[in-house]
Amino acid sequence: MPPKPRINKQMILDASFEIVREQGHEMINARSIAEKLGCSTQPVMYNFKTIEEIREETYKIADEYHTGFIMPKGDKGYNPLLELGLNYIRFGYEEKNLFRFLFQTNSFDGLNVADLMSDPRLTEMLGMLSAGFKCTADEAKDAFFNLFVSAHGIASLIANNSIEYEEESFRRVLENTYINLMNRGRNE
Repeated sequence: MPPKPRINKQMILDASFEIVREQGHEMINARSIAEKLGCSTQPVMYNFKTIEEIREETYKIADEYHTGFIMPKGDKGYNPLLELGLNYIRFGYEEKNLFRFLFQTNSFDGLNVADLMSDPRLTEMLGMLSAGFKCTADEAKDAFFNLFVSAHGIASLIANNSIEYEEESFRRVLENTYINLMNRGRNE
């Protein structure tokens, strides 16, 4: 019976994810993963055909991590949509390398806001928003889109060290955007 392999696919992906978090996606290669695992490059390339395959799988792990990070927890007393935006901005601050990997590489090609808005967790939140503020589903989607664009812009600036992280200022920006959107819907 052959010996069990010491290094498996999950260990390689976990190491790759940590490399992205600590050093950036540019550092994903067989040598850096092997170094992180304390092995040769042979087990890395035995388990995966290419480094691109490792990148793709690492992207999926990073995307799941991001989703868990930004979804409202309901413990701050904020409107869930505002909490989502603030969590998104905080992700850009706390996880700069992951943010750049997810949203500022070619891996993001083909994804759009419509895909994000079809996520069942967000659809539920938009329904609560629509009911709570007595607005239409389209108004709730419009509010989300505008807040998303604002939050993404702020998070991108932070992730690229262009501005400092100031949560209270960002909360006011998102709240003002949200209030203006809701008032606009009422005044039309």
